[in-house]
Amino acid sequence: MQEQALTAAFAALADPTRRAILSRLALGEANVTELVRPFKLSQPAVSRHLKVLEEAGLITRGRVAQSRPCRLAPEPLRQMADWLDGYRELWDKSFGRLDEYLDELQQQEKLDAPHTAKRR
Repeated sequence: MQEQALTAAFAALADPTRRAILSRLALGEANVTELVRPFKLSQPAVSRHLKVLEEAGLITRGRVAQSRPCRLAPEPLRQMADWLDGYRELWDKSFGRLDEYLDELQQQEKLDAPHTAKRR
């Protein structure tokens, strides 16, 4: 994925309303009227969100008579996931070290527990 496209996609998903719209579109295509219902937003406001998602390549919009159904475009999401997977090894190592540290703390607590009980 090109750097600009990746930046646009992440920027588009920075907004919780746009993430919610994508979640809805993951269930199937919907028109603007259907997408407005769960939000306390006007139709023009939702249309602006859709425009950002479309410009980022995350959705496509068709035309059926006067309706403009929106569909999720999964390929950019896959490319974003692939980019994030490049950091998975780093996360796994960090979580592995955290697990080791927590295990050490638990072991230390078990060792300290008998001494603490005797002092009371």
